[in-house]
Amino acid sequence: MKPAPFTYHRARDTEDAVRLLAELGDEAKLIAGGQSLVAMMNFRLARPSHLVDIGRLRDLAFVHRTPVGGLRIGALTTHHTVEMADEATLGPEFAVLRDAMRWIGHLPIRTRGTVGGSIAHGDATAEWCLLAVLLDADLVATGPRGTRKIAAAEFFHGFFTTALDPDEMLVEIVFPRPAPHAALTEFAERQGDFATAAAAVDLDLSHGRVSGGRIALGGVAAVPVRVPEAEAVLARGGEPGSGLFAECARVTAAAVDPPGDANASANYRRSLIRTLVEQALEQAVNR
Repeated sequence: MKPAPFTYHRARDTEDAVRLLAELGDEAKLIAGGQSLVAMMNFRLARPSHLVDIGRLRDLAFVHRTPVGGLRIGALTTHHTVEMADEATLGPEFAVLRDAMRWIGHLPIRTRGTVGGSIAHGDATAEWCLLAVLLDADLVATGPRGTRKIAAAEFFHGFFTTALDPDEMLVEIVFPRPAPHAALTEFAERQGDFATAAAAVDLDLSHGRVSGGRIALGGVAAVPVRVPEAEAVLARGGEPGSGLFAECARVTAAAVDPPGDANASANYRRSLIRTLVEQALEQAVNR
C-alpha cells in the first residue's frame, strides 16, 4: 500500500513546527519516528495533506533527573535510548521505564519510535501511555498560545484521541516522583505484537509491608485506566504475598468490562488481567 498524496515540510526548531501547524491547519500531522503514522498512512487510515517533520529537533531528545527526584524525558527521545539508559540516569527509582521497553515492538522500531510520538498517538495498549497514567506524569505541550502541562489522567480522551489541540505539539514528559517498586507486564500472541491486555503497578512499601499503590490497565477500554477498587485493597495494607496480591488481582478483574474482538473475548481479557496484575505485583515487590 502507498499513502495518499501529501506535502512534506521540515521544521527547523520547535517554534517553526508550531508555526507550520498553525498555518497548515487540521490537515497537518507531525512526524518524528513515524512508526505509527506511516503505517496508518500506508493503509489509508490516516490521510494528512501535510507532514511536518520534527525528527531533527535534537533538543527534544533527552533524559534528565529533576532536583526533587523526578524524571524529565524529551518527546523525541527514542524507546531504545531509555532501554539503554545507565544507572546514573534512571537508577532503581525508574527502572520500570527501562524494563518496559522490551515490550515495544522489535529493536528497529525501538531505535526509531519516540516517547512523545507514542503518547501523542494515544493507543490504549501502548506502554508509554500506560506508564504515564500509572505514574501521574505531566505532559508538556507547546503551541501558539504558549506552553501548558496536562495531567496524564486528563490527556487521553478516547481511541487515538488526546487533549492536544491540532496546533500543539508534545515536547516533554515529566514523571514527578520515583517509582522504585513498579512493574509492567502484558500479553501478546507474538513477541512484538500489540498487547491483548497489559497491567502496570506501582507499590508503596513501608518496613516491608504494602501500604498502598496504583494499578493501571491497557486493552480494557478506549484509554488506559486506573482501578480505584483494586487500589483500595492495596491501601488497606498487609504483608506482600499471594493472599493480598491474589485478592487485588481478583478485584481488578471484577472491576473492568473489557471489549471482545477478533483477538480475544471479554472473558478471556478479564482472565488475562487477573493473571497479569498478580504477576506485576510480584515483580514490583521483588525490585
